[in-house]
Amino acid sequence: MQPEKNDRAPGAAGGAPNGSVLSYTVGLVFALLLTGTSFLITKTNLFWGPGLPVGLAVLAIAQMGVHLVFFLHIGTGPDNTNNVLALAFGILIVTLVVSGSLWIMAHLNANMMPASAIMEMSH
Repeated sequence: MQPEKNDRAPGAAGGAPNGSVLSYTVGLVFALLLTGTSFLITKTNLFWGPGLPVGLAVLAIAQMGVHLVFFLHIGTGPDNTNNVLALAFGILIVTLVVSGSLWIMAHLNANMMPASAIMEMSH
């Protein structure tokens, strides 16, 4: 049985390039706009103060989306299945490490002896 001409593994070399100069330029413009916006809202009073962390988180997620789509070419095509699964696994691992670290630090802080008791023990 002869393999088809375009039959190749996802991510294997030999296919057409994923990006064009226009695609990279649009991605760069979006990335610069999001970066500039995040600096702008922190240095001015255009954004409600207590909502600033949420606004920055939204801009950061949008920035990640721009990088994934325009620079890493993560899409919904059949060739990107392995890339999307690897990205999801990476996000899972990072989430587990960060949330586990925060959980451990919170429990250590809650179970730590007060500073005054530590000072009394040293005398």
